[in-house]
Amino acid sequence: MEEDEYRSTYDAVNQRRCIFEKAINARHVGCTQMHRFYLADREGVGCQSEDANRRCIALLERMRRDARFALQLTHIGGPLPHNKEIRVQVGGLLGIQTLVQPERASAGKVENAFDTLNRAEQRFGSIDAIPFNEVMKDIKQFQGRSRRRGFKK
Repeated sequence: MEEDEYRSTYDAVNQRRCIFEKAINARHVGCTQMHRFYLADREGVGCQSEDANRRCIALLERMRRDARFALQLTHIGGPLPHNKEIRVQVGGLLGIQTLVQPERASAGKVENAFDTLNRAEQRFGSIDAIPFNEVMKDIKQFQGRSRRRGFKK
């Protein structure tokens, strides 16, 4: 399947793409609102809730905007490179989880992004009221998996 054909089929199958799909597929984040599907030997993630999807999109846009300094970027004019996007998604959700569930600060994984966002909105009143200066520390510190360096024989 060519990439353009795959992408159009993916969009037809997945009407409401999970904005945290990269973090979920990297196995750092889970969510009760997600649903997994397989297409051409690849795994995709959709969202079951329009409201949750809208809130997550707003959250990720805010985290990307605020993460420019932590990622050493002057501006974000489009999609981030994969590793930086993973840092924003996973590091950001881990940071928010630490704020609302300090007992999970060292968990290294967000079990339920939907619950984490709900708790943050209950505690702070809105997405914009979350203290993102605290969250940025986690984005800056998060390191995805290390790059593999060739094969050893």
